[in-house]
Amino acid sequence: MSFDDLLLELKGQKSAQDDTGRIALDKLLNDSFMRKYSAFASFQAFLEKGNFQAETHEDMNKIQGELLDRHVSRETDFNDWKSMLDQANADYAANNR
Repeated sequence: MSFDDLLLELKGQKSAQDDTGRIALDKLLNDSFMRKYSAFASFQAFLEKGNFQAETHEDMNKIQGELLDRHVSRETDFNDWKSMLDQANADYAANNR
């Protein structure tokens, strides 16, 4: 591990930048995706409506699943968080070939 990586990890920023190879949430659940599948202009607005705070996949994993699933079901075209995330991954892959 480089000194810079260690420093970022100590500051808690490494996971936000390099979430074990996952696509960053702001890229995956971008504004276009959110407008297409919900009434929200951004993922941040979606989170705020549900009183959630998250920036990384790890943060999202800490949110109680049932609460997040209910929010997704009420506020988007998806039945649950997994369905929403699966579609976001598929859309991202299709748009970034």
